[in-house]
Amino acid sequence: MLASDAVTLERATPDMSPLLENLLELYIHDLSEIFAVELGPDGRFGYDKLPLYWTDPVGRHIFLIKYGSRVAGFAMATRGSPASQSPTDLDVAEFFVLRAFRHVGVGRQAAFMLWDTIRGQWVVRVAETNQTGVSFWSDVIRSYTSGVFGESTMAGAPHAWRVFTFASRAMGAMC
Repeated sequence: MLASDAVTLERATPDMSPLLENLLELYIHDLSEIFAVELGPDGRFGYDKLPLYWTDPVGRHIFLIKYGSRVAGFAMATRGSPASQSPTDLDVAEFFVLRAFRHVGVGRQAAFMLWDTIRGQWVVRVAETNQTGVSFWSDVIRSYTSGVFGESTMAGAPHAWRVFTFASRAMGAMC
């Protein structure tokens, strides 16, 4: 396990777009084992929603996950979730930790920091076929909430989704 102060979340800014675009390519490549994603003619997957994070700072939040001074991944959250009726629920839209930082606590600490930074009701969705993701999120959410969370399955195409719902434990101000 890592020292808790080694992992930080840094709110991303538009000048970080090239870095985030590169990280998103790695993330989508990892997801291509589960989802049918196609390369564009330029050899990149692309992520069309990234510009929305710069134009909607109230409804979208993006952070770099860092381990010390090194970039370790990113976390993206939106207000409103495809798995919830409430427009104020927070959704973990995308979450990625580079392979070199997996299985050592970086993802767990970054998730805790995300939920403590942006207070509210949270939704985490993960494809049922992503067994590694289901296991990770189930363990991390159980730990974060001391077991007080909802868990359900939601139909979807081409995969069903595991949906976790819970409240932030943070007492800080809302973002």
